[in-house]
Amino acid sequence: MSIRIYNEILPQCGARVFVDESAVVIGDVHLAADCSVWPQAVIRGDMHRIRIGARSSVQDGSVLHITHAGPFNPAGYPLDIGEDVTIGHQALLHGCSIGSRVLIGMGSIVMDGARIDDDVVLAAGSLVAPGKHLPSGYLYMGRPAQQVRALSEEEMAYFTYTAGNYVRLKDAYLAQAQPTG
Repeated sequence: MSIRIYNEILPQCGARVFVDESAVVIGDVHLAADCSVWPQAVIRGDMHRIRIGARSSVQDGSVLHITHAGPFNPAGYPLDIGEDVTIGHQALLHGCSIGSRVLIGMGSIVMDGARIDDDVVLAAGSLVAPGKHLPSGYLYMGRPAQQVRALSEEEMAYFTYTAGNYVRLKDAYLAQAQPTG
C-alpha cells in the first residue's frame, strides 16, 4: 500500500492528490491540494513531520526524509516544502526547508538544516551542504552548490508553468482507472 500509517499517524492528503501505487508515503506527512508523487518516490515522516505545499511534484525515485531529534540535534529538522515546487527525478531532500516556486534538479541532494528560499533553481546533480542558505532569485549549481547567476523573468515564469504541467498530468492519471495487483 502506498500510504502507510506509522506510530498511529496516517499521512494526510489534500484534494486531488495523486500518489503512484509504487511510491511510499509514511507517517506524519501532509500533501496539500494537487500534489503529485510519482513512481518509486519515498516520503518518510516517521520521526518528524513533512509538509508539502499545493501543486508540488515529487518525481520518480526521489527520497524525502527528516532529521530526527536526538543528542546531536535536540529539535531535529522537519522537511518543509512550499507551493509550486518541482522536485526532479532521484532528488534527495533530508531535513531541510524549500520555499515556493523552486526547481530542484534531477539527482540533487539538499542536506540537514539547509534552507532554499522562494524562486530558486538548483541545477541537476547539485549538493546543498548542511545548514547552507540559498537566497531567492538565483540559479545554483555544483557540489557544493554555488550561486551562478540571477534568474531571468522567463525562468521565473517557468516555476508556475512546470507546476501547472504536473497538475494537468496527475489529473489525467487520476481520471484513468488504474489497474491494481
